[in-house]
This record gives sequence, structure tokens and C-alpha cells, in this order.
Amino acid sequence: MPRAGTRPTSRDVARAAGVSQAAVSLVLGDKWRGRVAEATAERVREAARTLGYRPNLAARNLRLGRTRTVLLVVPALTTEFFAGVYTGAARVASRHGFGVVLYPSPEGIGPARDPFASAQAALDGVIASSMAAEALTAIRGDQLPLVMLDSDPSGSVGAATVNLDIAGGVRQVTEHLLALGHRRFLHLAADVASWTFEVRARELAARLREVPGTSLRTARAPISIKGAEVSAEAALSGRAASDRPTAVVCDDDHLAAGTYKAARRLGLRVPEDLSVTGLDDLALASAIDPELTTVRLDAELFGERGMEALLAVLEGRAPAAGDIPVELVVRGSTGPA
Repeated sequence: MPRAGTRPTSRDVARAAGVSQAAVSLVLGDKWRGRVAEATAERVREAARTLGYRPNLAARNLRLGRTRTVLLVVPALTTEFFAGVYTGAARVASRHGFGVVLYPSPEGIGPARDPFASAQAALDGVIASSMAAEALTAIRGDQLPLVMLDSDPSGSVGAATVNLDIAGGVRQVTEHLLALGHRRFLHLAADVASWTFEVRARELAARLREVPGTSLRTARAPISIKGAEVSAEAALSGRAASDRPTAVVCDDDHLAAGTYKAARRLGLRVPEDLSVTGLDDLALASAIDPELTTVRLDAELFGERGMEALLAVLEGRAPAAGDIPVELVVRGSTGPA
């Protein structure tokens, strides 16, 4: 046991568990599999818990030449979606002795353009959303081990790419609306140049082309409720009922909320006159009336997978392949045409 008032060391853990210091290092560094028996690993962890042992990260980082710090670059802290991405990334990082610094891109509400004197000196790697890609150049983050989220795998600047199955989500929305008899569609598209929004537009148009008698109009809006209200009202007004879209497919839940307000201003009922869908399943989706039919994206799992991919890149392993599944959540905002 360590002397009273002193910090327990790995030698103390080794003595309490009856193993070598090398075994303690392997177990607490999560590199024990195939080298230390599982029962022994559990004995080491139990000894560490009992003694209150915490590894000296500063000393270990000096040995490794690493800061064990990762930067998560997001477009802005304006929705809880990216808060969920951060939570998931930080959860995985903490299990591996890493910290995550959150950096909203300059267009959002965040710190000065360069939060570090030298990002390359201060960071081990970067996880970045495609919508915040421009911020990478400002912090020279594209010269570090990099994992891109929501990015074109064929043109990504990152060593790995992690995506949600956005195309599958749009297909689920489209199939749902087509099954309800809708044939006249309005796509309220986010006015943001980003691969993830290009996928939504491309998938919606491709699916509707396969169904005879369908029509698709597109209106663009900034990602805000007020911006969406203005754009949706302009797209829906001044049309005869026989020519007006019966379904509005929105690129995210904020655009859908703005569409609700536009519909009310025009005397249209949701969903009796106009079905509306979103994408994200934010808290907002259950707060508006009627509750919104939308696509649920698992933001925390997205962050977890992003951090796991970066750890794989840092260790020279191949990250897990495959897009993260998404789920259509049907609520009261959609009904028969």
C-alpha cells in the first residue's frame, strides 16, 4: 500500500494485484488483450480502483510525444445535434485517456479564429464536420491526422470518413410520403454548400424520378426558423390548390418549424392541407404541434464512431466501415394527400 498522503503508483497497483508493472501498464493502457489473461486484467483494474490510482498522463505524454488532445470542429453551437456529437466523442476519448476540445467554426458562435499558437504542436488529431471544413485551413488542422464527418468519401481530405446514412433517411421519408398518396413535392433545402445537403437533394430527386406523375420544386432557406418561414411562404403562396405542393420535405427540423409558421400564415393546415417532414429529430420536433415526422440521427453514436475512427488512424489500424443507420420517426405532421 502507498504511504499515507502519497499518490498511489503503478508499482503499488502491481504489488496489490500480484503482477508486474508491465502488466499494469498493458491493462490500464487498454492493450492487454492477447497478452494478459482477462482475470488478471480485472484484478489489476480492481486494485487500481481500490487504491484510487490515476495514471500520470503528463509523464506518459512526454514519453509518447503526444498531448492526447483532439479537436472537434463543428459548424456552430446552434443545435443540440453537435452537442450530442461532442458527448459521444468525449465518452470514447475519456476511455482512452484523451481529451476533446470543441471548436465552433468562425461563422458560428465561438472562439477566435486560431485557438492555438500552433495546432500541430497542441493536438494529436482532428475530427471535423464537412460544414466546418473551411475552419481547418485556419488552424492548419488538415495537416494533422484527420477524420471527416458527413463528407464525401471519394473526395475527403481526411484519413477516414464517418457518415450517417442520410441517403437512406431521405429514401424512408420519400417512401412514406409516396405511400400516403403525395405526388407534388416541395424540397425546402438548406442554403449551405455542403456534401450532406447535396446528398439529400440528389436522393429525393432520384427517387421521385422513378415514380410517374410526381413533381418536385426546390426552395432554399438559411438554417433558421425565420428564414425557412420566409422561403416556404414564398414557395407556397399564389398557387391554386391543384398546383400547390401537398408535401414539404425539409433538410432539417428548424426548416420544418419555419414551414409550419408559413403554412399558418397562408391558412393551410398541417397535415390536412400540407404534410411536412424534417431531418435530425431534435427536441424541437416533439415541441411543435403537430409533432414532426422526421429522421432520427444518433448524434452521440456519430461522435463515438468519429473518435473511434481517429483512434484507429493514430494507431495505424483500419477504421470500421459502413454508414450509421438512421430511422424515420412518423408523427402527426404527415397524412394522406
